Amino acid sequence: MFDFFAKGGILVCPIILCSVVAMAVFVERVICFARVRIRGDGMVKEIAQHVRNGKSAKALELARRNESPMGRVLADAIEVADQDLETLETVIINSTGGEVRELSRYLQTLATIANIAPLLGLLGTVVGMMKAFMVIQQMGGKVNAAVLAGGIWEAMMTTALGLSVALPAMVAHSYLVSRVDDYEAQLQDGTVTFIKAVGKRKGLKTE
Repeated sequence: MFDFFAKGGILVCPIILCSVVAMAVFVERVICFARVRIRGDGMVKEIAQHVRNGKSAKALELARRNESPMGRVLADAIEVADQDLETLETVIINSTGGEVRELSRYLQTLATIANIAPLLGLLGTVVGMMKAFMVIQQMGGKVNAAVLAGGIWEAMMTTALGLSVALPAMVAHSYLVSRVDDYEAQLQDGTVTFIKAVGKRKGLKTE
């Protein structure tokens, strides 16, 4: 296997490194998402009920005990629930954004790998073809296919490897981004329920 990849030239090394990093990011994010439990309609409704009844301490205790992105966002919101709605909404937006950024960790790395892997393959193709033409020049044009095989092999190998890394990385990135978008939507649904509860407690009309 080593000899096989060695025929692709020096650029095979960064391409393989990209594949290792991409796999590590994907596995780490999948494990992380498997541990995340955001959808908690029952918990949100219970906290909202406590808030409507003026039991902010009870609601805060329940939110902190939940130990989930939704629980942390609601805990931040409850701490400023007695202030104006503008402040409450600002805190919720900032807290939700922080949770989404945490869920999106390393996804940009995966996207970067999906972009640069085919470019590394293309660079390898150019280098391989340059070597082939250099051989032709050095031998005065009197060459056969066997002489050119090294440069052509390097060109084709790096192109294939680059695409083989980029395509799965793009699919993995799209999948993980869709998971993050789903989690963000769930957080927004929960915080809307909470804001409505606060508005009713204050006798304010909220959308």
